[in-house]
Amino acid sequence: QYSLIKDVVSSLKRHRMHEQQFTHHPLLVLSNFGLQQIQVKLMATMFQNMFPSINVHRVNLNNIKRCLLITYNPETQLLDFRHYSVKVVPVGVSKGLKKLLQDKFPNMSRLEDISELL
Repeated sequence: QYSLIKDVVSSLKRHRMHEQQFTHHPLLVLSNFGLQQIQVKLMATMFQNMFPSINVHRVNLNNIKRCLLITYNPETQLLDFRHYSVKVVPVGVSKGLKKLLQDKFPNMSRLEDISELL
């Protein structure tokens, strides 16, 4: 079973598709691949070699735009393949500062000073 991208996009209320999303490799998450069967190990190795490894100590979080989740079900021997878009947003800051950090410059025509925004 699968869904086409046009079906997924048409079902979303707000889709976030932009070309910068695909400039970096996705974060690969494998679930239930720890079994000792040779075919499961082979599948895990194949998926790991499809995408380059990410050094967690050196990675820039702003470069991670996608997450690829692959789950193996040992009872049915099926793979669930999920592809997510990741968005990093600032937390714990004022609304005005959040707009500045997200490259959305706020309308400051009604303000007298930048301190009113912050």
